[in-house]
Amino acid sequence: MSIAVSVKKLKKVYKGKIPFTAVDEISFDVQEGEILGLLGPNGSGKTTTIQMLLGTLTPSSGSIEYFGKDLAHHRSEILSSVSFASTYTSLPYILTVAENLDFYGRLYGMKGKEITQKADPLLERFGILEKKKQPVSSLSAGQITRLMLVKAFFTDPRVILLDEPTASLDPNIAMEVCDFLSDRREKTGISILFTSHKMDEVAELCDRTIFLKEGKIIADDLPENLAKSISTFRLRLTIGDGMKRTVAIAENQGLPYSIEHRSIQFSLDEKSIPPFLNALMQAGVAYTSIQVQEPSLEDYFLKLVEKKL
Repeated sequence: MSIAVSVKKLKKVYKGKIPFTAVDEISFDVQEGEILGLLGPNGSGKTTTIQMLLGTLTPSSGSIEYFGKDLAHHRSEILSSVSFASTYTSLPYILTVAENLDFYGRLYGMKGKEITQKADPLLERFGILEKKKQPVSSLSAGQITRLMLVKAFFTDPRVILLDEPTASLDPNIAMEVCDFLSDRREKTGISILFTSHKMDEVAELCDRTIFLKEGKIIADDLPENLAKSISTFRLRLTIGDGMKRTVAIAENQGLPYSIEHRSIQFSLDEKSIPPFLNALMQAGVAYTSIQVQEPSLEDYFLKLVEKKL
């Protein structure tokens, strides 16, 4: 498989009385047809990295290559095949949806008819085709986000950078967007760099995930492997009789717990589950239901945040 994007020892230092290193010599590749998750807490360097990948921010050192060509020396050629969408950016409010897309398409060398042929199916797919003649100022936040996705995809890019594209969307629309991204990748082989704080989306959509913390890459692996690296399971029981005895056993074993009505949830590693349940049985505790939840990518993310705090 060919490499679409190659980042080598990328670094960004903001100068001042006290220099701040936002991105600290990170290296990674994005394969052709791969969806790569770029994750991390706020302030970890995700946005700075994307800005450097777009050429809107100059690296302090390091290199960025797209399809074997250096971004610093082939910027215009490369960016004609790269697109971007973010929940946190918008388009000129005074222009209509159609005018915005026409302007953007022409920047990519497209003509009027071609723009319509490429954009209209996507506008319909995202449920905003009827808004085409309306100014962007009349759209809701969610509609603007969907328009940004149309803008990003209708030029048929080879690489697309998505910065939290579902952050302002309702869950059902967000799910449709993820389905669209997966379908688009399968049909066109597009490479996608995807940032999000919705770990369930990342685990479902991304082939691989990179975690940034304080400007450094601290993990690069499959989502399921990162989740499995967390040993903490969640055990939830609905207690029929013996809640006080259950709490006493949990406290004796040093297990964190939380109680809601007749349900109690524990955090413990997998090997501790059998002896804990055996202790409950020996104490005569009766429970009517049991749920065991394996560690998730969100658990991994939360562990990173807790360590930072």
